[in-house]
Amino acid sequence: MRAIVITSPGGPDVLRVRELPDPVPADDEILIRVRAFGVNHAETHMRKGEWPEATPVSGIECAGTVAADPSGRLAAGTTVVALMGGMGRTRNGSYAEYVAAPAANVVPIRTSLSWPDLAAIPESYATAWSALTGNLGLMPGQSLLVRGATSALGQAAVNIASDAGAAVLATTRRADRAQLLRSLGAEHVVIDGGQIAGSVRELVPGGADRVLDLVGNRVLRDSLRAVRPGGRVCQAGFLGGLGPVPEFLPIADMPSGVQFSFFGSFELGTGELPISGVPLQEIVEKVEAGKYRAAPSRVFGFGEIADAHRLMESGAALGKLVVAVRTPQASP
Repeated sequence: MRAIVITSPGGPDVLRVRELPDPVPADDEILIRVRAFGVNHAETHMRKGEWPEATPVSGIECAGTVAADPSGRLAAGTTVVALMGGMGRTRNGSYAEYVAAPAANVVPIRTSLSWPDLAAIPESYATAWSALTGNLGLMPGQSLLVRGATSALGQAAVNIASDAGAAVLATTRRADRAQLLRSLGAEHVVIDGGQIAGSVRELVPGGADRVLDLVGNRVLRDSLRAVRPGGRVCQAGFLGGLGPVPEFLPIADMPSGVQFSFFGSFELGTGELPISGVPLQEIVEKVEAGKYRAAPSRVFGFGEIADAHRLMESGAALGKLVVAVRTPQASP
């Protein structure tokens, strides 16, 4: 099979197409013929050697068809999505024509979406849904601040929260992206220059009920100041980099009564966070119905993976980047 291999830690050009043996699925795995896969920020860190775990073949999600299921649960040709389960971290991932994924992390899907459109959904929407419903316990009528909202994960969160009846405040660093966020369901758009707690409290007196922070440690103190007493903050991304919070002191930096948690999508598919708990079929149906705007912002060919990584790191992706392994026009 063809696979995209990290030939050495470095820039996008270290990603090279190579011929590798087809993977052979174990009894608890499913062999997937990959039709398209999403590109994620985590994979850029894996490529650069900044992630604690990384395999030569990256890729933490994909859409495709079952090539073989030793258990017999899924018939050959079944449309599926797969995400996490160590892909790209402890086992070769989805930047390939075939991937052997843990059966617990493979979900059959009924859909009329094209392969690129389907591949834009799994990781972003499973992560957003899990963080919003689990860590944040978001309820209709509550206010939610999504920090880093123009990212693929941020757009998914705005879609889900708005559809669920929350009042969404969304941030962007550029004013020309405000209309995009409003089209996804954001009631207010806040231009993020690094300190936005005051602006949030002007829009929502007392502070937001919930904050989903995708920028990460660089703005954590400010995000904690943007939430109301008794509110919740969940960090689920690191768009601002992997550096630690310098001299973080809970007694000084944590507002009294505010709950702070972290959601790591790498936990999806574990016993505590089974993929079966995420309504992926329902999410796909909402995308088909136009309730969620989840189409990829750009689709690349298999040999254009370096260009996809360069666009991801430029901050100009404006949504999900997808690689079509065969052709963008192919459908399930």
